[in-house]
Amino acid sequence: MNDTDRDIAHPPIVTRDEWLAQRLKLLDEEKAVTKAYDRVNAMRRRLSMVKVEKTYIFMGADGEKKLIDLFQGRRQLIVHHFMFDPAWEKGCRSCTWHASSFGNLASLAATDTSMVTVSRAPIEKLVAYQREKGWSNLWYSSHGSDFNFDFMVTVDPSRGPMQYKYKTGEELTTAIGAVEVSSEWPGMSVFFE
Repeated sequence: MNDTDRDIAHPPIVTRDEWLAQRLKLLDEEKAVTKAYDRVNAMRRRLSMVKVEKTYIFMGADGEKKLIDLFQGRRQLIVHHFMFDPAWEKGCRSCTWHASSFGNLASLAATDTSMVTVSRAPIEKLVAYQREKGWSNLWYSSHGSDFNFDFMVTVDPSRGPMQYKYKTGEELTTAIGAVEVSSEWPGMSVFFE
């Protein structure tokens, strides 16, 4: 062993019996956390839903669609809210990474689920960016609609209090340590017909 090895921080060295006692105590804690997490997940599954009564119109490469059309005849719809402001020339780098990581979503059909991407940029910009990235996902523009605002992924103080992930604009500014909060935010929304 050289001096460098001795300088590396590590936990105390104990006997096997002491280690086993510590490990069993940790295992009990891990089981308690798992049970709590299972309870929270069960509560989430029982959480009430909100009926979407507003008519939202989207524009896709395949033309104009209503929200119900995005389901493609399936019972569930996952919407990936991709940050792409109408004034931007490119989509968000982080959202781009996520979209590139989705892979083949064909297996969602077996679970009666469709997934689409929605952004506020006009469809022409979305299609150009999609071609540049080589993606084949269904991507729709919500440009000119309230969809992104209503689902709290586009925030605009002129439209009311800013809120994202249940945080106010002030809380967001504090949380991310920024002077100004972006108008576009990523997210996922799940709809059930």
